[in-house]
Amino acid sequence: MIRFQWGALALSMGLVAAPALAAPPVEPQVINQIADQGFNHGEVADTLAYLSDEIGGRMTNSPAMRKAEAWTQGRYKAWGLSNVHLQPFEFGRGWWIESSSVRMVAPRPVMLHAIPIAWTPPTSGPLSAPVIVAPLRTPRDFAAWRGKLRGKIVLTSLPTPVADATRAPFSRLTDADLGKMNVYQEPSYDPEASTRNAERRLFRSQVDSFLAEEGAVASASMSRSDDGLVHGEGSGYQVGQTPKLPSVEIASQDYRRLARLAKVGEVRLEIDSKVHFDDSDTKANNVLAEISGSDPKAGYVMAGAHLDSWVAGDGATDNGAGSAVVMEAARILAALHVKPKRTIRFALWAGEEEGLLGSFAYVDQYLAHRPPVDPKYATLGPYFASDSAFPITPLPGFNELQGYFNLDNGSGKIRGVYAEGNFAAAPILKDWLAPFASLGATTVVAEPTGSTDHVFMVKLGLPAFQFIQDPLDYGSVTHHTNLDTFDHARPEDLRQAAVILATMLLDAADTDKPLPRNVLPTQPKVTDPLKYAEPTPN
Repeated sequence: MIRFQWGALALSMGLVAAPALAAPPVEPQVINQIADQGFNHGEVADTLAYLSDEIGGRMTNSPAMRKAEAWTQGRYKAWGLSNVHLQPFEFGRGWWIESSSVRMVAPRPVMLHAIPIAWTPPTSGPLSAPVIVAPLRTPRDFAAWRGKLRGKIVLTSLPTPVADATRAPFSRLTDADLGKMNVYQEPSYDPEASTRNAERRLFRSQVDSFLAEEGAVASASMSRSDDGLVHGEGSGYQVGQTPKLPSVEIASQDYRRLARLAKVGEVRLEIDSKVHFDDSDTKANNVLAEISGSDPKAGYVMAGAHLDSWVAGDGATDNGAGSAVVMEAARILAALHVKPKRTIRFALWAGEEEGLLGSFAYVDQYLAHRPPVDPKYATLGPYFASDSAFPITPLPGFNELQGYFNLDNGSGKIRGVYAEGNFAAAPILKDWLAPFASLGATTVVAEPTGSTDHVFMVKLGLPAFQFIQDPLDYGSVTHHTNLDTFDHARPEDLRQAAVILATMLLDAADTDKPLPRNVLPTQPKVTDPLKYAEPTPN
């Protein structure tokens, strides 16, 4: 006897409707118009080329960053966006490189791959001195080198061996890779983490002071990467906190050669670092622009990327690419004359590389306050206290932000969204991605991601998200390095990202129910009492 399941039969006969995903708020024809604008009339590659080739590396408050601030505002105005303006916040000094060279002059002349460390002072013309390898990893190492460094260029890194290549330098995410991301990480609270991070940052200035006291003339460190890559990241951007010594980062293969030679005889370096400080305006600026919404009570949605970069390269993949995609999404929506219910705001952040300072300034001015950080660590920025400073005090604008989307993982195509533990938002985001399955963007994962400008919003329970992107060679080659140039971007990936971002912004702006929020955090309990328990008295 054949038995029928009535539900399945009825469904097959069309007697009942099949369950369906919620329809995205954006009308299908508008999605097609966005795609046409992005793929057939796109300007995203031209925008990135100008930011990276014409302007180049954009250290916050440097002349290049000031040029980028003006140029991006001009583009927004030309495209017809409204309320284009700068949001200033206190930062510190600008710094830029005019020229630099580092060469070994003995035992033989060799030009080295090297770069000045950001915010370190220039040399007074070519500086020539013998080197000494004096690895300094903690303040306890200082004692071993007292009285031995006068007149020397001090190599402060311990030379490490060449790492074996375990992964291809260029890759795209597979379905298996994406599947591994969808694992929720329970929150963990380490009340000492901020202090440990801050102590590591403070150690840099302690090394500089120690070397100056010992009479060293300059310092050099080894690049953390192989294959000729250098970075030049540094700190000390506050006015009045100028490091005492010129300092350079040397490519790992050149650094190892110097260390080997120093074991068997005298090695002399010549450093000529022409760098400049700019204290004329200590305010940094976020660049903001809008497409106005029709309902002033509905709040706003937002997309952002950081405009600043380091200066070893041109800041193309970090994060000219994200900035160009945000700008292109703005251009596309403006060109289509969309009339969203909620205002759509576009942010190009400054000071991201120094600790997410621009996005924190936005949060602190418009969304919520946290208590002041320990004065000892105040100069290190808000990132180091963001997990441990309670209570959180929401501001009047807290409820106005209805969604934020961030782009800052290189120039690879969008593959999905990190839901950041916002379980209620995950199925909605997945529905909004559904039209772009053929473009490879299908995945919403529970896993969080950090170290970029959505972080402080996530920490407030706001619906803030970062996109998952194909890695390409971002982590292996371009991130903060001298090879962060336009050649490592993929224009077809940038176009895909801009189309998806523009559509999801319009989804968030027009949806009847705004994206769900997470919980406003309160002081959490320690999750591992054994780890943080007070020692038992004897």
